[in-house]
Amino acid sequence: GRGRGKRVGVDQARGAEVLTVRRDEPRSSCHRGCVDIAGAKPYSVPAMTTNFASPRDLLGAVGTDLGVTDWVTITQDQIDKFAEATLDNQWIHVHTERAKAGPVGTPLANGYLTMSLAAHFLSQLVRVSGISMGINYGADKVRCPAPVPVNSRVHARGELIDAKEVAGGVQATVRITMEREGGDKPVAIVDTI
Repeated sequence: GRGRGKRVGVDQARGAEVLTVRRDEPRSSCHRGCVDIAGAKPYSVPAMTTNFASPRDLLGAVGTDLGVTDWVTITQDQIDKFAEATLDNQWIHVHTERAKAGPVGTPLANGYLTMSLAAHFLSQLVRVSGISMGINYGADKVRCPAPVPVNSRVHARGELIDAKEVAGGVQATVRITMEREGGDKPVAIVDTI
């Protein structure tokens, strides 16, 4: 059950239940609610998002589990469009018949396509209020330990692994670990800054 000090409401814009807790209160293991840190407004945050009231709140939250995102299905159309946009038309991605006869038996998503989902998943995992804008500074480390076959469902888990003051704000690093439904190891691990 929900303990003392926690507030439950409904995000009117999305119809999603929002759970608000104080920083020192534990979060449920299912991560289905929005966690409100230091009084940030949860009404504009999608379900499962960890909400920080200000960039400074990130400094004391290193190690925070940011929860789990919704699932995304990687389609052949996405794989083809990514190959076209990046001029990377390797047969294992775009030639479905040849890929079916290849080592995996199906087309695979390009590792860079999988990695690029970090931006989408990050927006589901964390929100920082009181900022004029957030900047994608890049990635500190990226690994793609397992392939993503076409039509796989992928989701991500997040963890705030670093936060430090920099000129004009706070620079945070979030580890986004992407998993394939039915897979036995991550398909991508991105330390996004």
